[in-house]
Amino acid sequence: MKSLMPVSVLPTDRRYRQGGWLFLGTLLVFFFSSLLLYGIYASSRLGDVQSSVPLPNSFLTSTVLLLCISGLVHWSTRSVRRSKRVLTASLLALSAIAAVAFMAIQYVAMLGLLGGPAMQGGTGKGVAGMVVVLAFLHALHVAGGVIALGIVSVRSMLGKYDHERHWPVDFAAQYWHFLDLVWLCMLATFVATTGGFSGITL
Repeated sequence: MKSLMPVSVLPTDRRYRQGGWLFLGTLLVFFFSSLLLYGIYASSRLGDVQSSVPLPNSFLTSTVLLLCISGLVHWSTRSVRRSKRVLTASLLALSAIAAVAFMAIQYVAMLGLLGGPAMQGGTGKGVAGMVVVLAFLHALHVAGGVIALGIVSVRSMLGKYDHERHWPVDFAAQYWHFLDLVWLCMLATFVATTGGFSGITL
């Protein structure tokens, strides 16, 4: 008897996808709970002079880079469905390289915050410090995404994925879209509770 299930949604893939959505849901609760607690604390410090520390402009550069990564992995989900093995692997590898660049930019930005005047004391120290902590937590998840992209890229080059079995590529794209959403929410909250970006009027 012929199965009515589409060939692109195999039983194993369906179980993995359910696990992937559960994983992302757990991360979503973690990040937004942390962001809520930060927002409550930072809003109580809006009147403090030192809490108006400007954000590094490199946060904007890294944001553009993160959106580009998301676009690349989304493109890879289209190419894998056409069984374009080399293109899919190349897009995933390029995404991993761009993600490393994202982490490098974030690292320099966080060092700038840590070495700035807001960290020398006063109530602004807590706000700037929490910005660094949240950005670092996000960067840790980006690092995990880099490892995943590297693995998926190599497996794609080896022909492990095609138009029938491609859930790891799809999950990589979903994960990066998730990281985009979290970072944009974090950045908006940072802008609202600090001095914004230096030299930029919002």
